[in-house]
Amino acid sequence: MKHLAAVGLLLAAACAPSPVARRDAIVLALQSSPTNLDPGIGLDESSQRLHQLIFSSLLRIDEHLRNVPDLALRFETTDYQTYVAEIRAGVRFHDGREMTSADVAYTFRRFLDPSFVSGRKGAFQGLVAVDIVDRYTVAFRLRAPSSSFPANLTNVGLVADGSGGTNARTPMGSGPYRFVQFVADDHVTLDAFTDYYRGPPLNAGLVFKVVPDETMRGLELRKGDVDLVVNDLSPDLIHSLERSSDLSVVTGPGTDYAYIGLNLRDPVLRDRRVRHAIGHAIDRAAIIRHLRRDQARETPGMVPSMSWAYAADALAFTYDVARAQALLEEAGYPDPDGPGPAPRLRLTLKTSTAEVYRVQAAALQQQLGSAGIALDLRSYEFATLFSDVIRGNVQLYTLIFTGGSVADPDILRRVFHSTQVPPGGFNRAHYANPEVDRFLDLASASFDEPARRSAYIDAQRLIAADAPMISLWARTNVAVARSDLAGITLSPTGDLDFLRGVYRLR
Repeated sequence: MKHLAAVGLLLAAACAPSPVARRDAIVLALQSSPTNLDPGIGLDESSQRLHQLIFSSLLRIDEHLRNVPDLALRFETTDYQTYVAEIRAGVRFHDGREMTSADVAYTFRRFLDPSFVSGRKGAFQGLVAVDIVDRYTVAFRLRAPSSSFPANLTNVGLVADGSGGTNARTPMGSGPYRFVQFVADDHVTLDAFTDYYRGPPLNAGLVFKVVPDETMRGLELRKGDVDLVVNDLSPDLIHSLERSSDLSVVTGPGTDYAYIGLNLRDPVLRDRRVRHAIGHAIDRAAIIRHLRRDQARETPGMVPSMSWAYAADALAFTYDVARAQALLEEAGYPDPDGPGPAPRLRLTLKTSTAEVYRVQAAALQQQLGSAGIALDLRSYEFATLFSDVIRGNVQLYTLIFTGGSVADPDILRRVFHSTQVPPGGFNRAHYANPEVDRFLDLASASFDEPARRSAYIDAQRLIAADAPMISLWARTNVAVARSDLAGITLSPTGDLDFLRGVYRLR
């Protein structure tokens, strides 16, 4: 049997210390309330951050953006069509019950259930069955061999057998923190789980306060009402806060990918020349320098530059207003009044109410206006914005793919393959290119990493040329914390797993 990955068994010491006093709970600020605490359903950033802490996963993403075992003790295949996962014995859910293969099977069988509505289902279109082999072993059977299938198991929280819809509001997992309370638009409280299989957290628990206004998030940090904010402050505010002796700033290269999404069913945006005109009208260097304070970098696409499958030569739009205007002319949008104020065409851009993204939208409005594209800006609370995007009720919008979601190049299939339109997948542009589908299918089916890399790179080149979304920047991860906190380390994906090692200095 060809071994893909394995890890040694990690056991918490039988005499593990009790959690520290409740006063040592860490308070974090969230920009928005989670929409769904079920890890099979919630796709917004706040929900996924909490999933990482409440639930355990079979696989995780390491610092090199590779898929490696997490709760799995053994993960292997012989033919890439059947994958066998053996979980650790003795792993406990938060109610004390031992996790078994029945729980793993239930977690992933949900994605095969036609009545289960989830944006993650597209990742499991090739899955035929999840078989229970023994108390701690399951087998995933696929319709066809797939070398990319393990990526779909990464960071999917394991839920209890038969738990159903209860996880949406009162989740129970086996992660480092146990759910206590969720008050929508106010806070989520988690307690440290002392029986966590990798050892108990070094703090008593976490309180996530929902603070939609970033000025208030900064103020609560200054006052000490909030201990930590991760990737939820604007660069300008970070620049101001880092001058305080009561606060510390930790940074690291990140994988979060900011973009302008396009609805290719729109008759204007269906024309590639218009999409290219938008790409050339944007001055990314100015946005990164002035709005992001250099806490970002330019990128031609969503695959991170540190990834083994990154296409360094994919088309990256240069800032060229004259080229944008010429493309609009070719597409049938002449300048109606020469040097006058009338635009060549009008489009609507939807964004979130967060100040940093409203300011960015205003910058985009100005830049595209210079090329003759008038932008009507509309800002919404995140839940409304995301709902409009999923339903296709948009022309242009700005969003971010966060953390681990872009770490594996299989994200290209989830976002750009023609079979991955919502609600099952992330192809919100309704983009379709048979050649892209072919390369992504080749990458998924190939068992040779150089061949997979070549197919992913070819796909990225075609996608960049078609421009079904417009890249803006890749984020630098930034945590701002009270100076009495220790143990803060940021991974490229910006996940919150490090929180279990955060503690307060005496």
